[in-house]
Amino acid sequence: MTPEEHQQVIEYSGAIAKILYKNANSEQIKSLAKIEEVVRSQMQEYVMPEIGGFFIENVTGESTGYKRKVKSIIGELPITSSQAQKLELLPHSQLSPYLEACCLRTSASVSYQRAAEDVKYLTGVEVSKSVQQRLVHRQNFELPLSESIVEELSVDGGNIRIRTPIGQPCDWKGYKAVRLHNLAAPAASFQENNLVVNWVNSQIMAPILTCIGDGHDGIWNIIREFTPPIERREILDWFHLMENLHKVGGSIKRNNLAKSLLWKGKVDEAIALFADCKIKQALNFCVYIEKHRHRIVNYQYYQAEQICSIGSGAVESTVKQIDRRIKISGAQWKIDNVPQVLAHRCAYLNGLIFAR
Repeated sequence: MTPEEHQQVIEYSGAIAKILYKNANSEQIKSLAKIEEVVRSQMQEYVMPEIGGFFIENVTGESTGYKRKVKSIIGELPITSSQAQKLELLPHSQLSPYLEACCLRTSASVSYQRAAEDVKYLTGVEVSKSVQQRLVHRQNFELPLSESIVEELSVDGGNIRIRTPIGQPCDWKGYKAVRLHNLAAPAASFQENNLVVNWVNSQIMAPILTCIGDGHDGIWNIIREFTPPIERREILDWFHLMENLHKVGGSIKRNNLAKSLLWKGKVDEAIALFADCKIKQALNFCVYIEKHRHRIVNYQYYQAEQICSIGSGAVESTVKQIDRRIKISGAQWKIDNVPQVLAHRCAYLNGLIFAR
């Protein structure tokens, strides 16, 4: 922009400002916040649509065809069918791509009702909660592919409260989440484990793929489906192992010794410590470590040599982030809607929701 053009903008803006100020309610502009709100509202109603329309007509070189109005962050824009085609605007779409992205990014973290309120407050444009919900369910959320070789991943699960008829007790159903450590990207599936299995198997994997999980059978059933080129290294999450040890209770000295032995991967010696202990917790713990014997490695050596991770904190963090959306206060979900809600949240966590 040349200095002369800049000066013109200042002069025209001043003329526009005088008109807008004249038509503003003086009782509503007593503070800076109110001035911001009123000016934004007036600009979106009277000024920005004209500027946006000028841009659209000159960018597309079109002005013919059926005209419809599209909500955008710069106001309500009249767009013809020929312009929409040039701009790759979807047929019958009532929201601009940028406004859609604002809605999707907001509703990925809060309820649709709250998303409607937040979008209105942040952009000045009203998009109802029902439109927010329909927008989410129209999307095809793609999972990302790693550009680098996947060497480690972790798997965990969470629970979702499913809507039940009035008077019936709550029903909680599980979902599974996978986190690729190098990509720092999560994927989640609900009653459809093939979704995350196929996603992992579509990645470029290292000859030795390290898979970390807790003691739940469902986790290892999924990991068993991963097909690395040569070998799969399975590791029981160290911190989950310690949680189970702490449940035993009893002698602190014995438990500390068991911790020291397990840290070095000495399963038989750890089991021997509880040979004379008949309490249920100790027996359960021995069964637990015997079951996962082949997944209990020399954690001390693996950590010292930085061979791989020994904990599944990455995916546990992912589950907590997913739960921030699906477990908001009072949330209950129709079972058919859960897969899309999970996909929506993962797309947000993967940083994939932007204006097209």
